[in-house]
Amino acid sequence: MQTMEDSSSRSVQDTEELAFQLLASLPRSRLATIQRRIAPLLQFDVVGTLPTEVALQIFAYLPFQTLLTCALVSKRWQALADDQSLWKTLCQARGWTWRHTTRTHTFHSSITPNSAELLDSDDEGMGDSDEEDMLGYVDSVEAAKAELTMMQAELDSGFASMSISSFSAGSSSFFRNSQLPKPKSTRLGPRRVSAPSILESLQEATVVKPDYKLLHQTHMKLRNRILSSSYRLSALQTRGAPTNAHTNTIYCLQLYTYPETGKQVLFTGSRDKSVREWNLTTGMVERVIADVHTSSILSLCVHNGYLASAGSDRQVVVWHLESNQLVKVLCDHDDSVLCVRFDDKRLVSCSKDRTVRTYSFPDLEFQFVLGAHRAAVNAVSISDSFIVSASGDRSVRLWEAETGKLLRTFDNHHTRGIASIDFCPPVVLSGSSDKHVRLFDITTLQGWSTSPEYDGVLPPSSAILPFPFLPGSSSATSTAGLICHDCGSNNIEPASSRHDSPQAVARCMHGDLVRTVALGDDFVLSGSYDLSIKIWDRKTGALVADLTGGHTGRIFCIGFDSKKIVSCGEDQVRWKAPNS
Repeated sequence: MQTMEDSSSRSVQDTEELAFQLLASLPRSRLATIQRRIAPLLQFDVVGTLPTEVALQIFAYLPFQTLLTCALVSKRWQALADDQSLWKTLCQARGWTWRHTTRTHTFHSSITPNSAELLDSDDEGMGDSDEEDMLGYVDSVEAAKAELTMMQAELDSGFASMSISSFSAGSSSFFRNSQLPKPKSTRLGPRRVSAPSILESLQEATVVKPDYKLLHQTHMKLRNRILSSSYRLSALQTRGAPTNAHTNTIYCLQLYTYPETGKQVLFTGSRDKSVREWNLTTGMVERVIADVHTSSILSLCVHNGYLASAGSDRQVVVWHLESNQLVKVLCDHDDSVLCVRFDDKRLVSCSKDRTVRTYSFPDLEFQFVLGAHRAAVNAVSISDSFIVSASGDRSVRLWEAETGKLLRTFDNHHTRGIASIDFCPPVVLSGSSDKHVRLFDITTLQGWSTSPEYDGVLPPSSAILPFPFLPGSSSATSTAGLICHDCGSNNIEPASSRHDSPQAVARCMHGDLVRTVALGDDFVLSGSYDLSIKIWDRKTGALVADLTGGHTGRIFCIGFDSKKIVSCGEDQVRWKAPNS
């Protein structure tokens, strides 16, 4: 036998060869045993042996899917991958905040209104359009009304949005120069306030210790249920229930979370001249703001303890929620005020009188009249230093908020008047009476539309590249590679087999005026007179979900957060939430 000195002087290669010879001389049954004994020597966890703070720094670069996989590797990796600091960072990047939520909701059974009553409800919140065939508009409205009379009333009526967030509410006022209360501000940085706004749902987490991994997984689960069109429908109000509910058409709504308590509520404005605040846990009305507006409330906005409402009485009313006191009534417009929005710096309103007016906030001193539109200004949205307005003249206009200067006009943005917009710089989302939805970046004009083609979209002087649409070839003769311009789907038939039917080609778009739109991080929503709410992928414009069969009357306003969609219209208030 070789001595120990000989073994130590042997090279690594010689030792390897000797070990192989020894293993080769053993029976196969023993090799398996040796393999199991050697396996741990071959495995070295580099990350697991690092100090925890260094390992977490490495894991911080991983996406959530990879973190979930890492948790399956070993107990050490599971402890690292489940670390709350990692998941808190992922949640903060998406604006998701931990809060204690109330899971029980008591709602009244839905009672469908008599369809004949709906015929008396006109949409006062829409202005006229210039250079449009108004007969076509009237015909579309009358067709929608005629359809209502033929529809069978459904008990499960109403469409609800994906989640309840904060919305705006209007209020009443008796004096024009009231003293303005100054509530404590809990918000940091600029916020966008658009139509409708999407605000975070915040509640105090005093009972349950924050679990950010659970929070992230819950949001992703809800997102997947949206993609799979799995919803639970609820009716917040029907005619006559609850007893102190609205007595007529509801034109506007907004979800709002009180910053002091984290309690989330819903504000609604109606043709009955009142604003109501709803408790979303009990489904009951907790506050009624009435006897100020003298006609229909068409728009409302809630922000940082204040509520503003606007109506067909040409008034904008500002209310302080904590003190339940009227702040001021603005009576400067010459016709119905169709939309009002405000943030920490200014309040903006638009009207059938074809103007946009701005006021400083919170002192509500008049600033500018923005009067470039040629028809009623149906919607306005603000975000920090910009104002965006949309009109029946088919244009979207971008204004500088500080000076009132018109920065850019997007003429012929739709082929008919624009009814609704939402704005989160640099993205504008719009809905029109041409039945289409359009999203684009104001700096590049890149985006998508549910319309397969547009003519004269860009100003002739524009040097920006033409507006791109979803890929696809309408000239294809087979389904291979054919993509729907409207939703991005490749599950469509060639034009020849559909007899070139316009209805078949545009099967993914709305069938009537798009009255309301809302922007989210991953999805955008649109509500239409065709009684449907559609959910679109924000990046591609692909149709994610087509929510129909809920409302039996025209839809006027929608809003949503990560948990539900809320909508209102001629058949009152509904919501849809992804199934639990």
